Amino acid sequence: MVVKKKTATTARKTGTSAFMKPLTLSEELQAVVGKGPMPRTEVVKKLWVYIKKNKLQDLKNKRNINADEKLAPIFKKKTVNMFEMTKLISKHLK
Repeated sequence: MVVKKKTATTARKTGTSAFMKPLTLSEELQAVVGKGPMPRTEVVKKLWVYIKKNKLQDLKNKRNINADEKLAPIFKKKTVNMFEMTKLISKHLK
């Protein structure tokens, strides 16, 4: 009898990931991505849809995002890079 070991990929398929856990969104974040709760991955996807729709990526350096009036309360800066953005979003998720 052959017994398969449970690997990281099979465990991932059967269990729920912490990334998929629905989180409560702050009022500021809900104004941009919609009503919560939703998983962190979904928040990031919707945020990128908003950024691209409103052409908020810097034209010279695509890694930078220029905040508009809705993103300013979330970022607390005029410009953030895409890696810093995920860190700043986490403050608005519970």
